[in-house]
Amino acid sequence: MKPDWDKLMGEYKSHASILIADVDCTASGKDLCETVGVQGFPTIKHGDPNNLEDYEGGRSFKELSKFAKDNLGPRCGPANLDLCDEAKKTQIDGFMKMDDAKLQGLIDEQDAALKKIDSDAEEFLKSLQEQYEQSTKEADEKKKAIKEGGLGLMKSVAAHKKTATSEL
Repeated sequence: MKPDWDKLMGEYKSHASILIADVDCTASGKDLCETVGVQGFPTIKHGDPNNLEDYEGGRSFKELSKFAKDNLGPRCGPANLDLCDEAKKTQIDGFMKMDDAKLQGLIDEQDAALKKIDSDAEEFLKSLQEQYEQSTKEADEKKKAIKEGGLGLMKSVAAHKKTATSEL
């Protein structure tokens, strides 16, 4: 993927409103990666730098280039109201009228809600993993008991009987 990503960065190197970049999340970019929610590598994020979204598309140059062409660039927001529909303009206007502390409080509340969703999902998956491991262990023990109870010998006897019967 790296060669295709480097090619895409080159394609948009001098673009006025689109930035294609990479960050080393294991070194000097670690803090930035934690801030924007990078959890695995490689991760591609896009959108408003203050509200980056996960990219879920293909990783070839062709797919990345098409996504960039179709989706990157100026978006609806306080700096580009002309790109917003009336509902978004009204929403932005309401946020602009809020005092900074109230707006930050709402942001913190929503961020906490997102983190809780992630945390709940992680706990659920952990619980499922534990259930899976327990179920697998129980199944393995039951299979072992059946096999140790003579299943292999039963099969050998059945095969031997067939062979002995056909020889008569």
